[in-house]
Amino acid sequence: MTRIWCITGMILALGAPALAEDISTDAVYACTAIEDDSERLACYDGAVGRLQAAEAAGEVTTVTRKEVEQVQKDSFGFSIPSLPSLMLGKSDGGTNLKEVVQPVKSIRGKRGGLVIYLENGQIWRQIDSKQLRNNGQSEAQIYEAALGSYKMKLDGGLAFRVERVK
Repeated sequence: MTRIWCITGMILALGAPALAEDISTDAVYACTAIEDDSERLACYDGAVGRLQAAEAAGEVTTVTRKEVEQVQKDSFGFSIPSLPSLMLGKSDGGTNLKEVVQPVKSIRGKRGGLVIYLENGQIWRQIDSKQLRNNGQSEAQIYEAALGSYKMKLDGGLAFRVERVK
């Protein structure tokens, strides 16, 4: 069966472009099960060729753990259902980011209605009625709370409910 897959794979590589879901590192790893050297090499050549073609066409890209972690930090507080769960670390073996700590650029608003601007461009708005003072805090700790909500602490102070605006 593996031999048929390799032959079919080579035909796909020479014919019409493969669909993105047909491209996978699994195809490369499957070649290790082939005992005959020339068949195994042909399998590798076909699988790697499809990966290279898909990458050149922009259908596939390689993402490092560092890049995934950056996406997690940048998207923290937003629900992005169209983004693959792997990118958000919600697959087996991944780590789901539960908290971020970011430097504060500025805080605007009055007690009970603060808008917090972070250095990374994120904007968060207070959504509870806690009376907090804008004392030029320098660090925001944002973490997941109950039922998909978020809380923030400024310089380790009192926690209050927030929502991400931008």
